[in-house]
Amino acid sequence: FNSSPFYVFQLIPLVGVLSSAAVGALCFSFYSLFSKSDVIINKSGNPEPWETVDPSKPQKLLTVHQKWKPIEELENVRKLTK
Repeated sequence: FNSSPFYVFQLIPLVGVLSSAAVGALCFSFYSLFSKSDVIINKSGNPEPWETVDPSKPQKLLTVHQKWKPIEELENVRKLTK
């Protein structure tokens, strides 16, 4: 391993790309954790978290032409099981 400054300059793009990828992954994790309703931290506080998810609000990062209508049969089953 040569300690010439040329080798140090070759590592700058590698460090830049890896650090920006790590920061982006961390930011997206925090975004999903605090803004998405389908991500939970404490499952013991709410054992059925999927019941509180608003189906009219998109859960994906990008949603194209999403229309939600309740299915009557599933709503009837949900009412009977509660």
